[in-house]
Amino acid sequence: MALDIPIPFETIENEKERTSRTYRIDWDKGRITGFVDGLEAMNQFIKKVLHTPRFRFLIYSNQYGNEVTDTLLDRDVTREYIEAEIPFLVTDALIYDSRILRVYNIEIEFGDTYPMQDSCFISFDADTVYGNVQIREVV
Repeated sequence: MALDIPIPFETIENEKERTSRTYRIDWDKGRITGFVDGLEAMNQFIKKVLHTPRFRFLIYSNQYGNEVTDTLLDRDVTREYIEAEIPFLVTDALIYDSRILRVYNIEIEFGDTYPMQDSCFISFDADTVYGNVQIREVV
C-alpha cells in the first residue's frame, strides 16, 4: 500500500539563488583585494575557469575548469580538430553554472609557430543573469 501524503507548496523551500559575491583577484599582483559582485564577478569567474585545468585540483569539483590546454598540448590531433573542439570545450567549461545562460561568438587565433604553440587567443561573448560579458583571453 502506497503512502500518499499531500504536501502544501508553501512548505517547500525554494532553492536559494547562487550569489555572485566573491573575492576580487588582482591578476597582476596575484593577490586578493576586496570583493566583487554582479557582472564583474562573472567576468572574473569566467577568466578563472579558463585558466584552471579540469580534474587537476582536488579542491574543485569535476565540473570546474576546462580541458582546452590538454587539447592544445596533444600532438596527435590536427589543427582542424583543435579549432572544432575548442568552442565545445569552452562552452562545456562554463555552461554548468546556472548564472551563465549562453556562450557564443567563439573565435580562436593561433600564433605563427603552430604546431609548437601550446596556447591560443580565445574571444567570445557570454550572456549571464547579470548581463553580457565579452571575454578576450589567452589560454
